[in-house]
Amino acid sequence: MRNGNAHLFVPGPTNIPDAVRRAMNVPMQDMRAPDFPELTLPLIADLKKVFKTASASIFMFPGSGTGAWEAAITNTLNAGDKVLMSRFGQFSHLWVDMAQRLGLDVEVIDVEWGEGAPVDAYAAHLERDKHGAIKAVFVTHNETATGVTSDVAGVRRALDAAGHHALLFVDGVSSIASIDFRMDEWGIDLAVTGSQKGLMLPAGLGILAVSAKAMEAHKGSRMPRCYFSFEDMGAASKTGYFPYTPPTQLLLGMRASLDLLFAEGLENVFARHTRLAEGVRRGVRAWGLNLCAAEEKWWSDTVSAIVVPADVDARAVIANGYSRYRTSFGTGLSRLAGKVFRIGHLGDLNEVMCLAALASAEMSLRDAGAKIESGSGVAAAQEWYRQQVASSPATVTRAA
Repeated sequence: MRNGNAHLFVPGPTNIPDAVRRAMNVPMQDMRAPDFPELTLPLIADLKKVFKTASASIFMFPGSGTGAWEAAITNTLNAGDKVLMSRFGQFSHLWVDMAQRLGLDVEVIDVEWGEGAPVDAYAAHLERDKHGAIKAVFVTHNETATGVTSDVAGVRRALDAAGHHALLFVDGVSSIASIDFRMDEWGIDLAVTGSQKGLMLPAGLGILAVSAKAMEAHKGSRMPRCYFSFEDMGAASKTGYFPYTPPTQLLLGMRASLDLLFAEGLENVFARHTRLAEGVRRGVRAWGLNLCAAEEKWWSDTVSAIVVPADVDARAVIANGYSRYRTSFGTGLSRLAGKVFRIGHLGDLNEVMCLAALASAEMSLRDAGAKIESGSGVAAAQEWYRQQVASSPATVTRAA
């Protein structure tokens, strides 16, 4: 297949809306121009709405979500500080690895991949820490590798019940702007995301929201930092500028992206992701396959990690999709390599696009030897989407 569009169903980078691409396709601009803050300061204000925070400081670091992870750690903690983390997928594992390599004393709660953040285990550790040795608690809100969403609010309740004052760090890279996220309500101190997921931009911006409590902790942090310094970025961003060369085209794209999100309405965006994800999940069930997410309470609305039959190599499914049907699926990472493939359903996406993902996946699965019925997953998703559209008050029907 060499005609038409290629289809991107990885869980990030996601599809970029035409309006965002057009906004970025402009001549280079002067990043020191007197009117540059007219672009950047409203972006900072509007990103607060996306994080659902009234008072947090917003930092946009040129880089990825991983860079924002590093900025969060190095600006608020010190080498040797004890932190509590859970590991239940490749990205929560990488966050643990970073914390260890930066010199933190990491207490790790290992959880079966396919489960979410273990709220009860967090609570038990915090209850035992009577002298406040734990300085920070880390939670991956949406584990992209396994298609699992965790209960961040539950971790906040565990902190409060223990009377614990640790900082709460949350990785929202594949959740923010796609799944409901409430920084202030959930008492989050440092929230991290990237431009290439729900914000529907190319990779290149690591975005941090930092609470007043975390900014106070920053005053006592002595970890080495330069590029990711809150001091440098904070002083410059107050005036609408950057301490170094910013990715101006990405900022212009961010303006268009935020406008699209607000035009749809954030709550509608979240509802759309739930609706689309459920169609994909129904398609997977119709194939007779399972999700990596072990229970419904952990199902992610941004990515489904699909477990292939034991006699099928998921890598063949992914290769077939790419080489035969011009479709990119997410691969299984680390211990899940060959066992799962992933359908990303976040960002600029609609029902028919999800049906295309399921149709291509069916062909790719069958080509790899999976004994599933052609059209079964697509049909199950079609019926779900038809029901949802029919029940929408905006639907207009025409008599035959």
